[in-house]
Amino acid sequence: MSDIEPWYKQFWPWFLIILPLCAVIASFNLLYIALDNSDSLVAEEYYKEGKAINQDLRKINHAKKIGMQYLAKINNNMIEITQHGGPAYTAALSINFYHRTLETQDIDLKVTADGLGIYRIPLDESIMGPWEIRIEGFDATWRIQQRIDITDNVEYWLN
Repeated sequence: MSDIEPWYKQFWPWFLIILPLCAVIASFNLLYIALDNSDSLVAEEYYKEGKAINQDLRKINHAKKIGMQYLAKINNNMIEITQHGGPAYTAALSINFYHRTLETQDIDLKVTADGLGIYRIPLDESIMGPWEIRIEGFDATWRIQQRIDITDNVEYWLN
């Protein structure tokens, strides 16, 4: 009579158990990744933000109507913004740099001009690549918004 090994000492039962077990472990891993890395591009209050777009368009059209125009010079880790059109504006500006995909890299600043009328923004690191720049007056009556691809030592007209 031949000795039959118990099932736990044989190869095929363990092979058949490990395949579904790997799938279960992989699915728990994917579930953890999905819950830990939520999508920051989806707005929870999309309806309110959609209504706010209409107000933004009024501000942008008002800036075009009065001829607001700025020149942005980006050198290494310094941004200099000067006004070149429209009524003289000496109050603080709200300047926002929005990265297209990474919300954590967005920059939101309130900047005042120096004695020469230049708004200077020192940066910790270079901001190369695609950005959306938004310049808004402190009184929030006008706004300039433009998408640019930033490279060093280049001037950008914002109007």
